[in-house]
Amino acid sequence: FRGREERDFRDRDRGRDDRGFRGRDERPHRGRDERPRDDRDGRGRERAPGGRGGRPGPERRGGHRPADRGPATRESRGPASGAGAAASGQGRAERELSRAAQARLRALREEYDPRDDDRSDEPRDTYADVSGGIRLQKALAQAGVASRRASEELIAAGRVSVDGQVVRRFGARVDPEESEIRVDGMRVVTAPDRLYFALNKPRGVVSTMSDPEGRPTLADYCGQTEERLFHVGRLDTETEGLILLTNDGELANRLTHPRYEIVKTYIVMVPGPVPREVIRELREGVELEDGPVQVDSFRVVDDAGPKALVEIQLHEGRKHIVRRLMEAVGHPVSDLARTQVGPIGLNTLKVGTMRALTSREVSELYTAAGM
Repeated sequence: FRGREERDFRDRDRGRDDRGFRGRDERPHRGRDERPRDDRDGRGRERAPGGRGGRPGPERRGGHRPADRGPATRESRGPASGAGAAASGQGRAERELSRAAQARLRALREEYDPRDDDRSDEPRDTYADVSGGIRLQKALAQAGVASRRASEELIAAGRVSVDGQVVRRFGARVDPEESEIRVDGMRVVTAPDRLYFALNKPRGVVSTMSDPEGRPTLADYCGQTEERLFHVGRLDTETEGLILLTNDGELANRLTHPRYEIVKTYIVMVPGPVPREVIRELREGVELEDGPVQVDSFRVVDDAGPKALVEIQLHEGRKHIVRRLMEAVGHPVSDLARTQVGPIGLNTLKVGTMRALTSREVSELYTAAGM
């Protein structure tokens, strides 16, 4: 059988060569351009020029060939790289600045808002900006009126005036120390060095900032302040309650001047009961040694026991006026506290403590004083 198998293999190999099946090394080499072309697609249709599978090429779709993206992509990186290099150089330059200069630069960037710039379509006004001033909305925000954004809404609504002129521009510049700024007609104090406090004075403290006899004074409760404070009016040593402190001399003078009739409210403990005749007499006016006194308001708060609690409102500022008034009608004072001066009340302020007035409270004081 061996000879027969060899003949079969030889005949099989000879048949393959005759039919064109050759080994890999015997196949003729063709270059890329020598490959036979087939102008038909797989379905027997002729290929459209420039396309695959009979579909139109780029020329047929848009009428032009897309730009070669290779070189353009490389060139397009040029400007971006230049911007990056510039930013890198700017970063290095900033790092070489002193710490103070870097902090100032950061603050300026945080302050800047493109919306603060004047727009051509904004309604103009006749207000002249203060050279070197700060933006109006920033002054309002620093004064505690509202946030910057809420202040801008007030400005846009025409509710803010500067030196008597309504201002509608966000970029308007003002001097916080000199400009007279009002919101809805109420004065806003924007000077950063102006101080306004409410103190609940304890009994036994004299209403001065110093005392030659060494008694407790208001200064003992004010703490350390950079500006000298003035007390607005006085309270008897044995009277406790609200007393205002400020370094705003003009406001302090107006709040104590009889012309402006700033009403003060007192809670008084006297022997009870308090008859109707006494109430009527107080409301009609009582004659004292230095002239008549008429209360602005009088009411009985509590009259259940041997002691009565009454509330008196007076715009008078004479010495010991409440004690002398109640003694004149037969009800001498055993305890006395002042709870309010104009629009400012003690509220929950504890005895011996002090708090800063809010921006609104200061504005209300200015209004009460005709400023």
